[in-house]
Amino acid sequence: MDFFDSLDISASGLVAQRVRMNVIASNLANVETTRTAQGGPYRRQDVVFRAVPLSPSFGEAFRHALDGRLSEVEVVDIVTDRRPPKRLYAPSHPDADASGYVAVPNINVIEEMVNMLSATRSYEANVTAIQSAKSMALRALEIAR
Repeated sequence: MDFFDSLDISASGLVAQRVRMNVIASNLANVETTRTAQGGPYRRQDVVFRAVPLSPSFGEAFRHALDGRLSEVEVVDIVTDRRPPKRLYAPSHPDADASGYVAVPNINVIEEMVNMLSATRSYEANVTAIQSAKSMALRALEIAR
């Protein structure tokens, strides 16, 4: 593993966590959205990650597999939650059905906040890893003087 491998791995983590934070922000922004372009309430979304070998060529991937598995993270998909929406009794709401119930997104704000904290901590860990790699490289250059 060289200096740039560690930067590539941490950079992939930064990109993945940024996408996750954007999805969480979208979920929190639409916690009370009852009408969407697709019809019905907003549906919660979640990010799916996948570990991919660091080097795209077969030879390098094989060498890394023998040396130890170096993988970076990649966002594979953003999936929509399949849970049904919650039904709240609000007969005066413009989207209420004939019985007075409104379908609202099934988003748990606490769950989203925990996911946001987790994404933030992962982002910070990747920043720290980049700073550590940079510091080690600078110290190596100082030794070479």
